[in-house]
Amino acid sequence: MSKQNIEIPWGAEKLPISLPESWELCGILEPSPRSAVADATAETERALSEPVGSMRLGAMVKPGANIALVIDDGSRPTPVASLLPAVLAELLRGGALLEKITVVPALGVHRMMTDDEVVQRIGGEWAAKLKWEHHDCDDPLRLADLGVTSRGTPVLINRTVAEADLVVSIGCIEPHIIASFGGGYKNIIPGVAGRATIAHNHGLNCTPDTFNMVGQPIESNPMRLDLEEGASKLKAPVFIINAVLNSSLKPVAVVAGDPIAAHRAGAKISASIYGVPVPGLADVLITGSHPMDQDLRQGVKALANTIRGVRPGGVMLNLIRADEGVGVFGLAARKLPVGRKALKLLAPLLLPRISKIKLNGTNEEDKFFLYFALQGMLRADLLLYAPTIPEKIHENLPFVTFMPSVEAGIERARKRFPGKARVLVAPHAGMTYPILPE
Repeated sequence: MSKQNIEIPWGAEKLPISLPESWELCGILEPSPRSAVADATAETERALSEPVGSMRLGAMVKPGANIALVIDDGSRPTPVASLLPAVLAELLRGGALLEKITVVPALGVHRMMTDDEVVQRIGGEWAAKLKWEHHDCDDPLRLADLGVTSRGTPVLINRTVAEADLVVSIGCIEPHIIASFGGGYKNIIPGVAGRATIAHNHGLNCTPDTFNMVGQPIESNPMRLDLEEGASKLKAPVFIINAVLNSSLKPVAVVAGDPIAAHRAGAKISASIYGVPVPGLADVLITGSHPMDQDLRQGVKALANTIRGVRPGGVMLNLIRADEGVGVFGLAARKLPVGRKALKLLAPLLLPRISKIKLNGTNEEDKFFLYFALQGMLRADLLLYAPTIPEKIHENLPFVTFMPSVEAGIERARKRFPGKARVLVAPHAGMTYPILPE
């Protein structure tokens, strides 16, 4: 019997895992422990009183101003309802009128939020006083054309946001596979952008050097720099309020102010929590999707955030909660014309041609995920335990092998490494990423 027992967060429960005796547990990638602030609203008030790189939000309100209040959607753990009262109080002190404020959820290409979900997200008290609209990345009549970035991205932005006199963005800063870190201008692009904008912007990181940018320096991230250039084309000033959360999804800090300067300050805090040094590459890497447990699209961040920690030819066992099942995930929509073995053989030929490939049932923005998936399957044996995902979806995702149980995944890895194996475990891989020795 194994003498190495570990636990992975699994909703409100813990998922027990037993490792073979011969395996060496080299490290558990835990976020740095950070206590939550006592009062998220008070912390937001503090951040608003000392904005980074900007005048105070209230001073930016002009008489009769139309204000777009962009909030991230339910796929993000931002406690919007806790941050919003301080933000609205600041706006009202500056002379804003509630009837001139429109809430716009930053859906990107995610599913539409229901009205009840919007009410829950912003709080019932304010939901009764504010109007809101649902962003649609595919409706040309509701998008404004703001030009093209220097990297060729067409800048199509939600018309309400583009025509506002002031844009206020509430979100959170967490490690992000494509953008280095979430937050900042990301609520604008991709949050309230058109599909063509999102597709081209994501495609910029379909290169061997940039397909995995989680936690990496923003200055070397083409996609992040491009979205910031595109979002800065808005005529109105943009003011952000971004929370940094601990692994219990409670705010440890709030930053406010300029979308770039304040974002960089928050990214430093996030990196200090979720960037975890590891002693070296693992033969076997076990991840849990917490706290990104909403659906498969979010859950695969566990794989994406940590894949740099497994050695070429190793095994990754990814435990994905996916409470809502698949979610809006184009790669899972249709079966590819080839199976796993053929796809792995063809991958080196396909990777340089991803931008020109057309696959029925997938969207343009999914090309990045296809690129990442091909790179991932070339690096390691990718195993998924995701019991909420229907079997009919399994064959649509040949990049990974679905496991019927955790034990089956461990046994497959044990057969690959029957003797000694170096093992890393990332229980909160939905936000944690490894920092390798230089």
